[in-house]
Amino acid sequence: MSTVFVLNGANLDRLGTREPEVYGTATLGDLEDLCQAQAKALGLQLVFRQTNNEFELISWLHQAADQKAFVILNAGGWTHTSVAVHDAAKCLTNKWIEVHLSHPDGREPFRRTNFLRPIATASVTGLGVLGYECALKAVANWQQADHNPNQGKE
Repeated sequence: MSTVFVLNGANLDRLGTREPEVYGTATLGDLEDLCQAQAKALGLQLVFRQTNNEFELISWLHQAADQKAFVILNAGGWTHTSVAVHDAAKCLTNKWIEVHLSHPDGREPFRRTNFLRPIATASVTGLGVLGYECALKAVANWQQADHNPNQGKE
């Protein structure tokens, strides 16, 4: 069973109350419950975390790299500002997905700066909590392909 770290950055603990017209009404607890259920159904072991401390997010990225874990990362505002989070994400040793509940490119101009998308394996934006479900399904497909390297080859 593969481990997937679902890492959430600054202000995501405010889900459900912070700009619900942008981020929806689901709380972080709702999001974790959804991810736990989806991971269980897909045969994934889930590590779900949120922090408002950049150094803690960087430490978790290092931990995921050391464990060769898959990562789903919503770095929040650090996506647009943190070279340090970018550098930590470059250390990841397995495939990883950048996720955003909203569609940053369609919002304020400063959100179009993205330090993570160029180095992520994939990016899911603008789907709300469904984006996390899509990312978990992608990880499950990657896990299956890793365990069956001839899958899809003739």
